Amino acid sequence: EGEGEGEGEGEGEGEGEGEPPSDYRQAMRELVQSISAYAKVRRADFAVVPQNGEALLTADGTPGSTASAAYLAAIDGQGREDLFYGYDSDNVPTPVAARNEMIGMLDVAEAHGVQAIVADYCSTHGYMDDSYAQNASRGYVSFAANHRELDNIPEYPVEPYQSNGLDVNGLPQARNLLYLLNAGTYASRESYLSALEATDYDLFIIDLFFEEAVLTPGEVERIHVKSRGGRRMILAYMSIGEAENYRYYWQPGWGVGAPEWIFAENPDWAGNFKVAYWDPGWQAILFGNPSAYLDRILAAGFDGVYLDIIDAYEYFEGKGLSPVQGSNQGGG
Repeated sequence: EGEGEGEGEGEGEGEGEGEPPSDYRQAMRELVQSISAYAKVRRADFAVVPQNGEALLTADGTPGSTASAAYLAAIDGQGREDLFYGYDSDNVPTPVAARNEMIGMLDVAEAHGVQAIVADYCSTHGYMDDSYAQNASRGYVSFAANHRELDNIPEYPVEPYQSNGLDVNGLPQARNLLYLLNAGTYASRESYLSALEATDYDLFIIDLFFEEAVLTPGEVERIHVKSRGGRRMILAYMSIGEAENYRYYWQPGWGVGAPEWIFAENPDWAGNFKVAYWDPGWQAILFGNPSAYLDRILAAGFDGVYLDIIDAYEYFEGKGLSPVQGSNQGGG
């Protein structure tokens, strides 16, 4: 277990303990913007990338609507799962209508200088090839994950798509990426780090932890160098729309309603709990003090943060808890 209890008042925005916002989407935008502002004061080049929830990029979640200027200015990338493969089922092409809707929103991001980052879920080599080609043709950097669990470095392709030995100093320079969150398949910390070190990926999205121990600044620096030379970027995963009972901040006795900002367990991911992400108590766990999640990511020397469960607003809207009406975006 990590040190620090993650309690106390943080610097995150909120509308009061347990008090729901009038607009769940705007509350998520404000949380991401607060995270970005906090991080970039400490490191101006720190990248902030939300995954999914791309409806937040515009006022009503459609490409033709007014751009969410403050939100777009706060983020450096826009992640999206299942763009070409995996939306309904893994290793199945995403339905054209859903795909085109997502492309429309990712192109809004790109038009505002925000790099689109895609994770497709497919294992047939032809599908993997198609995923890389389709994404590259649109200027998106992508990863074809052959395991939904994101627990491996795929053996195919043998070399990363458009492998190179160049330095990557910003997301637009990345030509490929590895998305590897679950390191439990590796026998040891050393075998995990060695496997990462031996690759030529331009961008990693990985966990801050190996088992329950934070990666050290020395370990993060070690894996910054691609095997053929050149420096890669490394983003740390952080869930901001759900609490995870296997994380260092989780305390004995916690569960639905305790603290009051824990709402419900995710039926699809055991141990993950929907949270009132606007609540100051939850936001203090995320950032604003040395034991907070983002602060640990910064201290370890990561180049940025990959924010998950951005689309948590859909849960609250779907429960009829919000006056805001909007269609769910689906996916991940």
